[in-house]
Amino acid sequence: MRIASIFAVGGLALTAAACGEAPKDDNNAGSGAKKFSACMVTDVGGIDDKSFNASAWKGLQEAKAANDNIDIKNVVSKAQADYEVNLSGFVNQKCDFILAVGGLMSDATKKIAAANPNQEFGIVDANPGLDNIYPMQFDTAQAAFQAGYLAAGLTKTGKVATYGAVPIPPVTIFMDGFVDGVKYYNTSKGKNVQALGWNKETQKGSFSNAFDKQDEGRKVSDALVAQGADIIMPVAGGSGLGTTAAAKASGGKYSTIWVDVDGCESTPDCAAIITTVVKNIPDAVKEAVVKAAAGDKLPAKPGFVGTLANNGVSIAPYHDFDSKVPAELKAEVDKIKADIAAGTITVTSKAQPTK
Repeated sequence: MRIASIFAVGGLALTAAACGEAPKDDNNAGSGAKKFSACMVTDVGGIDDKSFNASAWKGLQEAKAANDNIDIKNVVSKAQADYEVNLSGFVNQKCDFILAVGGLMSDATKKIAAANPNQEFGIVDANPGLDNIYPMQFDTAQAAFQAGYLAAGLTKTGKVATYGAVPIPPVTIFMDGFVDGVKYYNTSKGKNVQALGWNKETQKGSFSNAFDKQDEGRKVSDALVAQGADIIMPVAGGSGLGTTAAAKASGGKYSTIWVDVDGCESTPDCAAIITTVVKNIPDAVKEAVVKAAAGDKLPAKPGFVGTLANNGVSIAPYHDFDSKVPAELKAEVDKIKADIAAGTITVTSKAQPTK
């Protein structure tokens, strides 16, 4: 999932550059057929959040590359009050498919979709439960479980940590999986690695209260480091960049695990990122838009749920840490993937999407 740099342009819509290559397949190019418009509304994290908004936009770009009869554009929400306005704007522009990104947009998307039952919507990281909204959700607890086990196997202090942006299901699902992975390591190895920043039982923990404020993310991770954590997984979008940058500057005092998009391909802080709990948002979005453009119905039930078994979630390569992760630990993490996919290990979270 190589993420190219993405630059947002002011104004309502950002249109992608026209594809200069001839189509490889008969995909209506040059036929004079009406263009299929796929329009995306970001949440407040913005288009270049190195996370889920960037991933969704990449999916739209890949859909256009697969079928150049697809037109794509986006609008960036500056505040939550923009969600309904921006979604309505694309309804008024008669977009064929409107994509909302992020769990924070669930209520606004449900409201606008209910008012426009003949309009086709999609949403990443939520399921508002309407027939005209195609939900794309990801059981990231499964891959985060691997990451928690990995962190527990690498820590030198015996303390690892996670924190979120806000306590919503697309965030806490990562945190649940991470702490359970640490717990599984402790049970398997007879160890007592502590997972700071989140209590799965009480669903209480540490939050930056923003997806777009690096200083706030840095404050939370500084507090966790002060408590002894030497590996931290921020689930906070752009706020987490405050943590990865500080970890990189720490000279190895602590390291991080990124989420959503491979941090070594989307951030400048690869040297401090052990791995990433990846959501394969680009493929899910691409497939949905290509199908919709072909006239296929996108069923709200069951929608799409990404798992380890269908490659909808995964952990990224170890990159700079490859030589630092013992072969035995790598093998154990790989076996956990196989066991979860096979159902031998069951990963649970209150935030898991329904299948």
